[in-house]
Amino acid sequence: MPFDPEAAIVLDGLGALRDAEPSSPADVPRWRAHLATAAPDPTEDELCDGGRFEVVERAVPGPDGAPDVPLLIARPAGLPDGAPVLYHLHGGMIGGSCRTGMPGILREWAAPLGLVVVSADYRLAPEHPYPAGVEDCYAGLVWVARHAAEIGGDPERTVVAGGSAGGGLTAALALMARDRGGPRLAGQLAMCPMLDDRNDTPSARQMAGHGVWDRRANEAGWTSLLGEARGTDRVPPYAAPARATDLSGLPPAYLDVGAAETYRDECVAYATGIWRAGGDAELHVWSGGFHGFDQIAPDTAVAREARKARVRWLRRILHR
Repeated sequence: MPFDPEAAIVLDGLGALRDAEPSSPADVPRWRAHLATAAPDPTEDELCDGGRFEVVERAVPGPDGAPDVPLLIARPAGLPDGAPVLYHLHGGMIGGSCRTGMPGILREWAAPLGLVVVSADYRLAPEHPYPAGVEDCYAGLVWVARHAAEIGGDPERTVVAGGSAGGGLTAALALMARDRGGPRLAGQLAMCPMLDDRNDTPSARQMAGHGVWDRRANEAGWTSLLGEARGTDRVPPYAAPARATDLSGLPPAYLDVGAAETYRDECVAYATGIWRAGGDAELHVWSGGFHGFDQIAPDTAVAREARKARVRWLRRILHR
């Protein structure tokens, strides 16, 4: 698949990042160390952005018998109470934190749309395999639903959102909330979501050795999460939402993905499954986009269009 010409120029300069992608769970510490240097988490001053945003951190009860879940709660300064809530799940699965990606979310989503943003710091694989991470995220969501008014939010207008592994967690939380009679969600926004542990779609094979987060790195990520169960019939849909056989009764979904990345076909299949079940899904496949193109090559035309489309959907879904 061809890359977008503008994005390809950026991609050609990512040699160190692409070389550092893990090939097995044993590589994860090296991968984390590289990310900590190449893309460090923002400081509190950077998150507050000169007083534009109010930022607090707190720990809330985790799953039964597990540690508390750290949450980062941020909102535009002076935002009136009763604002919509965006529950954010960072990408990584094997890396990242509740601060990952937050400056862009605050600047591009929270400020123009008037959102309270809550970002969860879930436990990471391989030290904490499934179901630790997704159960942490669900525990945090339950807390947010029960305490929305306390943080200035509206419990009836909560959207779950995330990219990559966070996109997979977004889809998993929508399934869990439906099945457990949990918090009512206004929507789910999954960007380049990691949905299928089998790693054998045409796009996974097509992009092997190409772009960002190729088939080998994807296998390392899923193996870190699932161990020997990866690829077997023992994997439940809360671990890999592509395994779900019933996609009915889910909140409205926004799914987007690059045309030139590993997750293209599983994302398209998931949207198709929602439509077949009579659900509401909006799907964007961005021509020439590689995995994470909107963050890695933010100044390209295709990245700008992708980010604008998400804001338009959020505005519509939160004001229905």
